[in-house]
Amino acid sequence: MRPKVMWHLLRRYMASRLHSLRMGGYLFSGSQAPQLSPALMRALGQKCPNLKRLCLHVANLSMVPITSLPCTLRTLELHSCEISMAWLLKEQDPTVLPLLECIVLDRVPAFRDEHLQGLTRFRALRSLVLGGTYRVTETGLDMGLQELSYLQRLEVLGCTLSADSTLLAISRHLRDVRKIRLTVRGLSAPGLSVLEGMPALESLCLLGPLITPEMPSPREILSSCLTMPKLRVLELQGLGWEGQEAERILSKGLPHCMVIVRACPKESMDWWM
Repeated sequence: MRPKVMWHLLRRYMASRLHSLRMGGYLFSGSQAPQLSPALMRALGQKCPNLKRLCLHVANLSMVPITSLPCTLRTLELHSCEISMAWLLKEQDPTVLPLLECIVLDRVPAFRDEHLQGLTRFRALRSLVLGGTYRVTETGLDMGLQELSYLQRLEVLGCTLSADSTLLAISRHLRDVRKIRLTVRGLSAPGLSVLEGMPALESLCLLGPLITPEMPSPREILSSCLTMPKLRVLELQGLGWEGQEAERILSKGLPHCMVIVRACPKESMDWWM
């Protein structure tokens, strides 16, 4: 949608009833393509005072300061977006987005360690999704989670980080995490064992398809899960175990859990799906 059309909708139709908005930009359409502006974002906040969720796709936000986003947001999703280096740094105004509880960073190439550490300004943040953020390092993740100890949900998907290093950082700093979802690249039985005894973990999801020789066996996964007192959901996706002996072992060994073993769903190339 072109910004001019969005302005028209704001003036004529959008008001206090709008709670969630999904928008697509023109990031890959060349330098002459229309882009989202700070004025449009500020108008969105003024015209839609009850807007709670904003989802942006393929948008160039390099000239849109984070301070222009609606202050009522509780969920912010960025998919294949470009941001400026100053967007999430610690030095920015700590009062920005005071209600933000969930942030999704999916294929945001500029996102790096410094941005991760800057998320500490969002004191209401409880849910973080990192997808394909290849500039985040193992050291950066460890340092970032140390200051985000209040997170209750963490997803690390398709990144260059190994699953073992991610779980180690989680076990060190996120003792109250309730939901973990991560790609199994670089996962081993010793790496999974660091989650043993996690007191609040309710849901664990391991996603393929990259299975390495070190990948824990179904019985090793079962052994670790039995030490998690509040675990209620175990999901294994894209590991090729559906309908196999592995599914029977896990379902029988975890009668108190919902065990989900399934193939990876096909991803749509259309951002509006």
